[in-house]
Amino acid sequence: MAKNSRTKRLFTIGYEQTPPKAVLDEIENAGVKLLVDVRAVASSRRPGFSKGQLASGLKERGIGYLHLRGLGTPKEGRLAARSGDIKALEKIYAKHLKTPQAREGMDELAALVDKSGPVCILCYERDHTNCHRRFIAEIIEARDGVAIENLVAPQI
Repeated sequence: MAKNSRTKRLFTIGYEQTPPKAVLDEIENAGVKLLVDVRAVASSRRPGFSKGQLASGLKERGIGYLHLRGLGTPKEGRLAARSGDIKALEKIYAKHLKTPQAREGMDELAALVDKSGPVCILCYERDHTNCHRRFIAEIIEARDGVAIENLVAPQI
């Protein structure tokens, strides 16, 4: 582990029940330089949160955007999360993390955290404890010694 690895931070944020401006303000105020979208599907019924709209809003604030689809939750995991079955989500996502796409995504995310300044991962669920991004953050924290901070934007 590098001597300065504790100074590296990974933020997480969910946009459930939150307007786009509030999410972008929260990310910008935290000093984030790159938002990494860890949704399997980077589209949303919520205005401002589909891939193109989100990337555009971030660009206006000088924040980069990257979609790492390989870190998204498989459909059955999303269904488990939606139903509140966090144990099933944990099991499904643990299996997914063993796939080549997820391992590559995790390595890419770790490299970005190391080189790109403050990085934030984004998914839908407001509460990080009910979202797969918690598992991503915990792995990066344990593996690379990165400090994790879960951001929460004001609700609608």
